[in-house]
Amino acid sequence: MTTAELLASVRRIEVRTNRLVNDMMVGAYSSHFKGRGMDFEELREYIPGDEVRDIDWNVTYRLGRPFVKRYREERELAVVLAMDISASSSFGSARRTKREFAAEIAATLAASAARSSDKAGLLLFTDRAELYIPPRKGRRHILRLIREMLTFTPKERRTNVPAALTFLNHILHRRAIIFLLTDFLSADTSGEGRPGRDRSTFQEIGLTNVRHDLVCLHLHDPREAELPAAGLLTIEDAETGELIEVDSSRTAVRERYAATNALRLAELDRAMRRAGVDTLRFSTAEDFAPTLQRFFETRRGRRRG
Repeated sequence: MTTAELLASVRRIEVRTNRLVNDMMVGAYSSHFKGRGMDFEELREYIPGDEVRDIDWNVTYRLGRPFVKRYREERELAVVLAMDISASSSFGSARRTKREFAAEIAATLAASAARSSDKAGLLLFTDRAELYIPPRKGRRHILRLIREMLTFTPKERRTNVPAALTFLNHILHRRAIIFLLTDFLSADTSGEGRPGRDRSTFQEIGLTNVRHDLVCLHLHDPREAELPAAGLLTIEDAETGELIEVDSSRTAVRERYAATNALRLAELDRAMRRAGVDTLRFSTAEDFAPTLQRFFETRRGRRRG
């Protein structure tokens, strides 16, 4: 990508991101992530309208009248975008690759955070942490994040989601919002991990979700779900280089391919539910903004309930 092409791509994403944030995303983001803070500020007598859940029952019992704990709202949150840039992210059968698609989603989230006076950071990972940019504010910072999302050249090809989350759990000392953007093609859905070596993807996801607010964004391309009837095809595993030749003109081959993918997605969904983490699935062939907004609105309603 030439410098001119890069600047054009960054500018295009910035313009689209700002439009989305202005039109629909920032209100949904604020509604979900801006809530009661975590820092204790004072203890005072209860007045009508206070949340019952804020009552300090020990103090209330000792003094004979109700007292509530008041919290200082956390005006600034740290949003970290953990983006998979392994070799499989370079695949795209439509107008954009999964990596370009992820960059657009991540840029929208970063801009939403910035508009709400929050800081945004970035982790680009393969089977290791390739690049980490700590959360900061400012337009120049957001543009740098977008530029790195699009152009950073990884050293490795494979994916290791647990390693990325372990890295963040060690480096983030305060509770943060983490958006994990990956295709989960290498995820172990058994939940067991490798004996004596590390936790599984979903064990690490569950642990991270306890320490932080983790949201998983599953990115997939339509061609990963079904094959075209195009005769003999050579399919390459982008991360291992393994080649497989299939005859896509045969209905049975296409049906088996689709069934295998459907089973993988069903197992992935079950593993996510066991981990207790919110997950969104995005197709590179579709607009991501309505799905993202509905998700924020749903979580806002769940929190109020």
